[in-house]
Amino acid sequence: MTRPTKLPPRFSEERHARILKQLQEKGRVEVLGLARMLGVSEHTIRRDLLDLQAQGALHKTHGGAVSLDTARLSFAERSGVLAEAKRAIGRVGAALIQPGQTVIIDAGSTSLSLAQALTVRPITVITNSLDVAALFDKDPGVQLVLTGGTWQAASRALWGPAARDMLMHCRADWAVPGACSVDLAMGVTVTDEADAATKRAMITAAARTMVLADHSKQHNVSPFGVARWPEVHTLVSDRPWPEVEALGVRVLLADD
Repeated sequence: MTRPTKLPPRFSEERHARILKQLQEKGRVEVLGLARMLGVSEHTIRRDLLDLQAQGALHKTHGGAVSLDTARLSFAERSGVLAEAKRAIGRVGAALIQPGQTVIIDAGSTSLSLAQALTVRPITVITNSLDVAALFDKDPGVQLVLTGGTWQAASRALWGPAARDMLMHCRADWAVPGACSVDLAMGVTVTDEADAATKRAMITAAARTMVLADHSKQHNVSPFGVARWPEVHTLVSDRPWPEVEALGVRVLLADD
């Protein structure tokens, strides 16, 4: 008996569901691979990806797409996801820093956007990011301090006991720790325990904490805790979050 041939998905909803399943499993997809898997043209897949991006389900890239679950992506891939929103968030965050203040800037694509928008002088910048440090290494108006620690290539960050020990001796006006996820019940969380410990040390060293998080990080939880909302002074995002504001956190909106 001849088995019936499995037909390719005819309807966009079915293709979309299978594309999103691949993204959930792998974090990224390619147009050519999806076209072969689903038995449709590359043009059809590109149209599907545009539709899903418009729905806020993924971020389209050259030749494919990446998940908005950015914790699973490389630093370069994370930097490209919602890049305009991150730049707008960075500008709003940078505007809160005043001349003469000290700010601890974590590694991360949105934190880097804040550093790029930081124009006030003089300031002191403490960072565990070589990318952030490179922005200020020749700037006479910036006292630049590196935390030291073990280099994590995937995150482009310095972590570990040396970084935490150094931060114990710092006092700053602002800490800007990165966030993989932000959730109403669980607060700020990340995917790595050592990273979380370094971020907690930043928060302990600062008078106020500013969290920068675009909407793709909202309502998600990662395994390791960084801060509960009572520890956060300001959240800068591209979408309102009145429930967090009700907890006493100042929520600022960035318009990209």
